Amino acid sequence: MTEWDKMIAGDLYDPGDADLAARRRRAQELMRAYNATIVGDAERDGILAGLLGSKGPRGAIRAPFFVDYGSNIHLGAGVFLNYGCVILDVCPVHIGDLTQIGPQVQILTADHPRDAATRDAGLELGRHVTIGRNVWIGGGAILLPGITVGDDAIIGAGAVVTRDVAAGATVAGNPARSLARP
Repeated sequence: MTEWDKMIAGDLYDPGDADLAARRRRAQELMRAYNATIVGDAERDGILAGLLGSKGPRGAIRAPFFVDYGSNIHLGAGVFLNYGCVILDVCPVHIGDLTQIGPQVQILTADHPRDAATRDAGLELGRHVTIGRNVWIGGGAILLPGITVGDDAIIGAGAVVTRDVAAGATVAGNPARSLARP
């Protein structure tokens, strides 16, 4: 099993592996190229096609945009990411159709072992993140590794999401907690 395979599976892996480093360099080059474009530049879609695992039609990503690998990010149709979004995609990230993501949102799959000796050995791990259809994520929110957000949920600006969010729920705060709907 390669370090890439271990990483994608959510197992412990060596982030210093030469193949992983080369993949991160490629993503950095594509990010740099994308972030240097402006809306309407013909090459934008081609750069995203080379960077992302998949992207549905009619979506938009405002630059700057930051990733670890890019190839583990899968966006549905009509997904919108505002300025400064960070997606650390050591494991797959799936974002459903029509989801709207505010500026400076962080979606993190990268994690670290809780055991000090394993961390000292330089090993890392990750956990998948899944965001459903028609979700609204307010600016500055942070979604931690392993989170699932259900369809039609709302995540308030600045929320730190440490647990799954049910379909249709509204959460806010640090840590994010459910809010009663009026």
